[in-house]
Amino acid sequence: MTPVLELKDLHVQLRSRPHQAVELVKGISFAVYPGECLGILGESGSGKSMSMKAAMGLLDNGFRVRGSVRFQGEELLGKNAEELRRLRGGQVGMILQNPMTCFDPLYRMGAQIAETFAAHNSWSAEEIRRRSLQMLEKMQIRAPEEVLEKYPHQLSGGMLQRIMIGIAASMEPALLIADEPTTAIDAITQFEILDELVRIKQEHQTAMVFISHDLNAISRVADRIVVLNQGLVVDQGDFHHILHHAEDPYTRLLVEKRADVMRRYSQVLAGKESIDA
Repeated sequence: MTPVLELKDLHVQLRSRPHQAVELVKGISFAVYPGECLGILGESGSGKSMSMKAAMGLLDNGFRVRGSVRFQGEELLGKNAEELRRLRGGQVGMILQNPMTCFDPLYRMGAQIAETFAAHNSWSAEEIRRRSLQMLEKMQIRAPEEVLEKYPHQLSGGMLQRIMIGIAASMEPALLIADEPTTAIDAITQFEILDELVRIKQEHQTAMVFISHDLNAISRVADRIVVLNQGLVVDQGDFHHILHHAEDPYTRLLVEKRADVMRRYSQVLAGKESIDA
């Protein structure tokens, strides 16, 4: 089976000064297949977001990218900015960490959703409105007609995140990249969003890359996990392997942190320890 996305020996360098460069991603390789979610786990600065931005052509000229990035067997490195822009939002959907930065504060939500749909489809204005309302209802957004008339600042972060996921899923992409999509929202909304991502993956056989520093979140959606540390792949496998058989010291540290949090949570629920302790 051909991978939907395959990175081979990907390097990313930041040109800090003339004739000097800092290597941020140091030759990483992984692949994700149809209907599979690959979790990329690592702390801030590990290279997890940088690698996907490089793959999708989202870095500026201050960076040098080399290696290979293949989408459905086609090499992406070397494609021009317009070709990559058409790919993003169509065959590749992207969900980012802070939804407030992804919507223009000066325009109503309906206009922004319509603009995205029109850019990648030949739907009429009536069809766009129908699909916009359908998408909001599917994402469990109440009063969808009112939401289309509102501005981004009038909606919660959780609602904006669900709308962003809904827009991306409506394009029926072959690949969905979710970069820390649950970091800035409350636990209940986080749970709902993770469930929605699992549903999209299963219903549409969408390949998914889920980027996070949170092992708990990744464990809910990922079929396989790649652990990055300082720009290198230091471990990979399914959740059971990462939890019980990881050999890398950094990976074991992440697992121990998770175990400590879950142990503390259980103690609080049992009334053995105060929350403020």
